[in-house]
Amino acid sequence: MSALTLERDLPRTASLTQTLQNTLTMAGRGLVKIRRTPEQLIDVTLQPILFTLMFTYIFGGAIAGDVQNYLPIIIPGILVQTVITTSVVTGTQLREDMDKGVFDRFRSLPIARIAPLSGALLADTVRYAIATTLTFTMGYIMGFRPEGGLGAVITAGVLVIVCSWAISWIFAFFGVIARSASSVQGISMLVLFPLTFVSNAFVPANTMPSWLQWFVDINPVSHLVTAVRDLVNNGTIGSDAVISLLGAAVIVAVFAPLTVRAYMRKA
Repeated sequence: MSALTLERDLPRTASLTQTLQNTLTMAGRGLVKIRRTPEQLIDVTLQPILFTLMFTYIFGGAIAGDVQNYLPIIIPGILVQTVITTSVVTGTQLREDMDKGVFDRFRSLPIARIAPLSGALLADTVRYAIATTLTFTMGYIMGFRPEGGLGAVITAGVLVIVCSWAISWIFAFFGVIARSASSVQGISMLVLFPLTFVSNAFVPANTMPSWLQWFVDINPVSHLVTAVRDLVNNGTIGSDAVISLLGAAVIVAVFAPLTVRAYMRKA
């Protein structure tokens, strides 16, 4: 009696449903990592508090006359600066996982190859939400009362989270192509420092030299900060919010394919 050979065709690519399910699973893994190592949240818990206190009491009197008048200016700036800086962790942790061989283990599993990357990016939105909530909470404790109302504050928070998620694709790309986690952090901060500090986040642009104001005016961080200020202080959505969303869409359109292509070569 001849042996029967059972053949089964295995799919070479994951379906969209499976990809979404695997992405959510990997995002859950990222949240479990945060729960087991809560020190990962130091940058999104302590940084908003320390930065708000330091910048408000150091610059408040010199720029706005007193702390209360400075809060409507500085809270949106601190929010944008903190959340965008937090997005650097996406690339750093991605590089660390790749160096530790974690992604080699994922490669042997019957999951969508893109899931570890997309899951990590999705999980980091929780970090952005924590930083956003703490920044507004700290501002409220110090006496900041947004004139735009709660709805405008929530809208501003969502806007910052969306734009930071888009920017995280840039740092994810650095994480895939860089040789070490420290180099990812070094390159990322080299990019972020000029963008965040040479902007209108902390001081009005008209206080700067004229040769520097042109950069502040075209700086995408300045547009995002202005959009947040318009929302929380006036409850209005202006052209700066549209520019910020368009910029986020362009970043995703450019860096998402680059990151995925570079990642798939190594995954």
